[in-house]
Amino acid sequence: MTGPAGTRATATAPKPAAAKAAPGPPHPTVRALTRALPLTPATVLLLLFLAGPIAYCAYIAFTDLQLTGQAEDSFIGFENFRTAFGDEAFLNAVWLTLVFTVVSALLGQNTLGLALAALMQRASKPVRTLVGGIVVTAWVLPEVVAGFLLYAFFRREGTLNAVLDWLHLPTQNWLYTLPILAVSFANVWRGTAFSMLVYSAALNEIPKEITEAAEMDGAGGWRRMWHITLPMIRRSIGTNLMLITLQTLSVFGLIWVMTRGGPGGKSQTLPLFMYEEAFQKSMIGYGTAVALLLLVVGSLFSVIYLRLLRTEV
Repeated sequence: MTGPAGTRATATAPKPAAAKAAPGPPHPTVRALTRALPLTPATVLLLLFLAGPIAYCAYIAFTDLQLTGQAEDSFIGFENFRTAFGDEAFLNAVWLTLVFTVVSALLGQNTLGLALAALMQRASKPVRTLVGGIVVTAWVLPEVVAGFLLYAFFRREGTLNAVLDWLHLPTQNWLYTLPILAVSFANVWRGTAFSMLVYSAALNEIPKEITEAAEMDGAGGWRRMWHITLPMIRRSIGTNLMLITLQTLSVFGLIWVMTRGGPGGKSQTLPLFMYEEAFQKSMIGYGTAVALLLLVVGSLFSVIYLRLLRTEV
């Protein structure tokens, strides 16, 4: 294009706008807060309804708080704990709690649940439905109802003695002669369903090709169970043991309905001992100290099981 002076005008292209710099990554602290934001409501609720009461109970355990006959409580340090470890009733409750946990949870629910799950793998569908329904029904019953049913089963005029008498076998008052074993059996009857469901899910995850190959190599049922099945479900075993142990340590209603911890403290586990000291004898500080010791026992079991779960199969 030529201008009036005969010179050619050159069109100058507009300069492009400077590109904006890309924003850098957010600060690690901001990123961490952003990720933690959705967990804030749950954290607040846990602190309010779990950590708060536990902290308050921990404080009460170091006081002489009583329900009646006391104007104000005072801080007494570790006196409640020294009293507990010098109390024969407390030591008896600790021993019975361990017996109840080992017999009803580790040996009873765990073993029977695994056996039922393994047998139901080979059973027909009607048998699985019937057995599963019976076992789960015992599990969903309220603890108090289950306690009354088992009380009617074990009492002197109960179902068990009626069957033994019909078979011309000797009878006895099971709730008086063997109370801790009676309540342990009751807990097995009520809680086996949970272990059965856990192990059924774990056994279904084992590839059938592995068991079929072992069977073709001549491995019998027990060898397959010991060398293949159990190692492959070891993590499920650890998880189940941890959950049923913690549940069994806190059983109260079942034993209270059946024996009330008697006779003579022969079935008085730590939850019943704690209840008696705190609410029947009005020694809230001492009872709370016992509850705190029970919490420590449960924590120790949890740590042991969690360490076992860290081991890879």
